[in-house]
Amino acid sequence: MSSSGNMPYRTLGRTGERVSLIGIGGAHLGKPNEQEAIRIVRTALDQGVSFIDNSWDYHGGASEERVGKALRDGYRQKAFVMTKLDSRSRQGAQKQLEESLRRLGVETIDLLQIHEVIRPEDPDRVFAPGGDLEALLEAQRAGKVRYIGFTGHKDPAIHLKMLDTAFAHGLTFDTVQMPLNVMDAHFRSFEAKVLPVLLQHNIGVLGMKPLAGGHILESGAVTAIECLHYAMNLPVSVVITGCESMSVLEQALEAARLFRPLSEEQVSALLARTARAAADGRYEPYKTSHGYDSTAHHPQWLA
Repeated sequence: MSSSGNMPYRTLGRTGERVSLIGIGGAHLGKPNEQEAIRIVRTALDQGVSFIDNSWDYHGGASEERVGKALRDGYRQKAFVMTKLDSRSRQGAQKQLEESLRRLGVETIDLLQIHEVIRPEDPDRVFAPGGDLEALLEAQRAGKVRYIGFTGHKDPAIHLKMLDTAFAHGLTFDTVQMPLNVMDAHFRSFEAKVLPVLLQHNIGVLGMKPLAGGHILESGAVTAIECLHYAMNLPVSVVITGCESMSVLEQALEAARLFRPLSEEQVSALLARTARAAADGRYEPYKTSHGYDSTAHHPQWLA
């Protein structure tokens, strides 16, 4: 791990890219007003954050538009820009990609990911003839996209199926995004089941939901800094965290600056304190309910 100023950097798996340990979550950028969102992104970039998360569907495209405005005036060169697409068809994915490029105001997206691989049938749909993967590979050949990955938050078994399906088709994804936090370790654990496979194949690990959208803090078992440090202690490339205010951004920046590898005793203590609260998944509702499944509420996006 190296650093740029006080911001630690890590290697993004097989891509060889150097990216900031902290990534700014795109969904949260739709919560403040536009000027505040732009301020958050630019402050993060000025402080050494390089990784910017987003998705075609966040806030009806507003998150991408806000990041696009933040990237003007020379800020594009500081950012590793990622976004995600929902469609499971080649034609639909092509349309969403063009919209994302326009909103972000870029000619090339650094990382494009297949969003919400959360259904057992999703891998088969992605790799079917006429599926969205064809559009991503075509965009990559055309220079509109540099790297390709996928995301999901429901069940590690679905991630493993997606990886196995890709391997069977001779494809290794550049990145995979998934929940990695102190409670995931106890329930439907992506850390236990998926992380080792990604490391084996040198796939860039994008950890998200380090605080589970704040739900973990409701348990009273751990602090925000402890949550962020637990996630940073894993062999991840980036910890993507939502920053809807300057104060939350400063908390994330402080966590990155102060981070030092945790001892086995420190990790064991955090896991012991969270074991009971995490056992039934109540503080990870994206695994146990449909509340976080945006494509379940808008199935037309998949068309």
